[in-house]
Amino acid sequence: MKSLALVVLLCLGSGLMTSSFILEPPHMWSKLILTHHWPSTFCSMEHCHSKFDYWTLHGLWPDKGQECNSSLHFNETLIQDLLPEMQKWWPDLKIPESSRFWKYEWQKHGTCAAKAESLNSQHKYFGKALELYHKLDLDGVMKKCNIVPSETYYTFDLIERNIFNFYNVKPKIQCIHPKEGNVQILGQIEICFNSDFQLEDCEHSETDTVNLNVKGAGFSVCDNATPVYYPSLKGKSLM
Repeated sequence: MKSLALVVLLCLGSGLMTSSFILEPPHMWSKLILTHHWPSTFCSMEHCHSKFDYWTLHGLWPDKGQECNSSLHFNETLIQDLLPEMQKWWPDLKIPESSRFWKYEWQKHGTCAAKAESLNSQHKYFGKALELYHKLDLDGVMKKCNIVPSETYYTFDLIERNIFNFYNVKPKIQCIHPKEGNVQILGQIEICFNSDFQLEDCEHSETDTVNLNVKGAGFSVCDNATPVYYPSLKGKSLM
C-alpha cells in the first residue's frame, strides 16, 4: 500500500514538475504588436515636415516589458545591410538621417523581444520587423480598399471593417483628437502576431479609449461614432 502511495506521489510530483517547465515565466511576452504610423498625422503633432506619403513602421513591440536588458547596447554596425530598407520604411520622421529612433526602439522594445531566440539579436529583431511590415503591406491594403488620404471623412467602422476583412484579425486603430471640432485624425494602426509570428486579434482595454471630454493628448483608440480624417501630405491642418 505504501509503495502504491509512493508511486502516486512520484507521478504527481513528476506532473507538477513537467507543467512548471511548460508554463512561460510571468515576464515573458506572448504577443508582438507591429505598429504603423501615418507620417502626416505624426508630423502635425510633432511639427516636422514629412516627405513620406505611405504608412511607415513605428515599431515591433512585445506586449510585456520595456527596457528589459541594459547590457544589450544598440550597435548600428550590426544592421548595416538593413539600413537602406530601414531608412525607407522605418525612418525617424523628425530627423530622417538619424539612427536615434532605432536605438530608442531597440532599447525600449527590442531588448524585451530578445527574450525569444527568434529575436535575440539586433539583426533578427529589425529584420523580422521589416519582414512582417512587408508581409502585411498595410499601405497597399488601404489603397485596395479605396481608403486613401482625402478631404472627405471616413467612418471608423469602414476602416476597421476593411482591415479586418483583409487580414481576418482585429486591428487596433488610433487617432488624435483635436481640442476643437467633431472629427478625429487617423494616426496609427497596430496589427498583432503571436510568438510564432501568426496573425491574431489586437486587444485594447477601456483605458485605451479616448475620453471625448479630454482632447488633444496624442494617440488613443479611435471613437466609433466620430468621423475620421485621413490627411494627405498637403492636407488641411486640424491641429
